[in-house]
Amino acid sequence: MTKLIVLALRRWIDSSLADDASPRPDERSIDWPRVLPFILLHLGCLGVIWVGASALAMVAAAMLFAVRMFAITAFYHRYFAHRAFRASRPVQFVFALLAASAVQRGPLWWASHHRHHHAHSDRASDSHSARQHGFFWSHVGWFLTRENFPARLHLVRDLSRYPELVWLDRFDALVPAVLAAALYGVGAWLQQAAPEYGTDGLQLLVWGFCLSTVALHHATFTINSLAHRVGSRRYLTRDDSRNNLWLALLTFGEGWHNNHHHYPGSARQGFYWWEVDLTYYGLRVLAALRLIRDLRPVPAAVRDSHQDSVESSAR
Repeated sequence: MTKLIVLALRRWIDSSLADDASPRPDERSIDWPRVLPFILLHLGCLGVIWVGASALAMVAAAMLFAVRMFAITAFYHRYFAHRAFRASRPVQFVFALLAASAVQRGPLWWASHHRHHHAHSDRASDSHSARQHGFFWSHVGWFLTRENFPARLHLVRDLSRYPELVWLDRFDALVPAVLAAALYGVGAWLQQAAPEYGTDGLQLLVWGFCLSTVALHHATFTINSLAHRVGSRRYLTRDDSRNNLWLALLTFGEGWHNNHHHYPGSARQGFYWWEVDLTYYGLRVLAALRLIRDLRPVPAAVRDSHQDSVESSAR
């Protein structure tokens, strides 16, 4: 048991460490020592009771939520997992850094598990299927287990050729730690240099890191859980994916999940103009600035194919 705990603690820092402990525990069991930081992050939100609030702290939390949500949805998801557009090596690394600060592991881990999800969506081997494993498991349980700790590297050979992404994936806890330390440092400096802002190190840490990150976690997790349970189905996909406006607003466009499972390769998940997709709008801005290129559209025939399904079912 001691060996397992020590290994789990070391893997907080270096996720490449192999688990060769014996006897080997149940792969689907929660690896409690390893997920302790995840629990502590949630407990850290209670710190708001003691640190209070300030306009600056709330703005910092909102901005960090928005920037990191975009990095997750645009780059971890649409770029690294689905290659829905092209980006230079420096740009992909900068946005990988931003996404890594969201404490959702590294780009190879994220993309590989998502590709596996699409290959087995809502079947028995889908790691986070609400149909197969229940709501709680699909929302938060699956990534806390031993079996889903490693990246599925055979699914991301295209990404593994970039040593900087491999490094970022291996030391995925480093960027969040730097962000947390920076927030504390800035807050402590402002307490002395600009006391009129009414903030300090602990307040910025709680609001900018703990609250913002936990909100970001559970917003993105709803796509695995609620987006396969609640909403409408425009396309007759083989899974339970749904379109949900409220989830789309919360996750910058990811809530058009039935659209996405119908045609995963599109950079745009809100297929029609009235389907708000903030991530896609942001990608259009980056394309206009020539930071990215070749945004893959959804072909009109693919987008409108639901009409054939509706007509067939009406006959």
